[in-house]
Amino acid sequence: MSSENILRVSNLHVSIGETEILRGVDLEIHAGEIHALMGRNGSGKSTLANVLMGHPDYEITNGTIEYFGEDLTEMEPWERARAGVFLSFQYPQSVPGLKVGNFLRKSVQAVQGDDAPSAREFRAELNAAMEALDIDKKFLGRYVNDGFSGGEKKRFEILQLMLMKPRIAILDETDSGLDIDALKTVAEGVNALRSEQRAMLLITHYQRVLNYVEPDVVHVMMDGKIVRTGGIELAEALEEKGYEWIEQELFHDTDDATSAEAAQA
Repeated sequence: MSSENILRVSNLHVSIGETEILRGVDLEIHAGEIHALMGRNGSGKSTLANVLMGHPDYEITNGTIEYFGEDLTEMEPWERARAGVFLSFQYPQSVPGLKVGNFLRKSVQAVQGDDAPSAREFRAELNAAMEALDIDKKFLGRYVNDGFSGGEKKRFEILQLMLMKPRIAILDETDSGLDIDALKTVAEGVNALRSEQRAMLLITHYQRVLNYVEPDVVHVMMDGKIVRTGGIELAEALEEKGYEWIEQELFHDTDDATSAEAAQA
């Protein structure tokens, strides 16, 4: 019996103004799975993440996004968050004047509503998560992302993820700017959240984070489309050979198709 389908993206086309960025994305993620989405800068990875979360700057011109079989595009961003969609931003924003501890508590209450833990339960979960991520208790008294290092920002986002317990987590460049120790810590937090009820989409340029978070499926995005899907061996091939070999294969596939059409004509 197959696992529950959490997310299905079908023939998704997305534009900003007159510029088309996503050109027919197909993606299906089931409960219990971790998918890695790899690609160069400008390939459309972060655009897909923002569209899934409901960023208003992007216009869906064709295709569908289903979340547990329902039309995700009909939900406002806050409704998506309440429904269990979590996005870790590539460049987290500062929120001066709001302390981390208050932010975390209010965020969990806003997202989980009546299911939010009691104050005592929240403190226990917070302490356990901070210990797992090697975060000092003084962190709670600081202002949100105000003066944080890159590693602190990423730990903070994984801390939010651990407390909010979403059904699908979209992690956009979580490994960006991390030294090896911070990367291992963040990876441990992600691995701790792997479960049969949750799915994750891990967006990255590089294979190195996949040494610590092993995905079930690896996708490669180029020019606004997912052009290759495979297992961890696909990520390893990218680490060894870069992206050019895929471009060459795509070029040859196009040439072969054109030749075949010409022969039939």
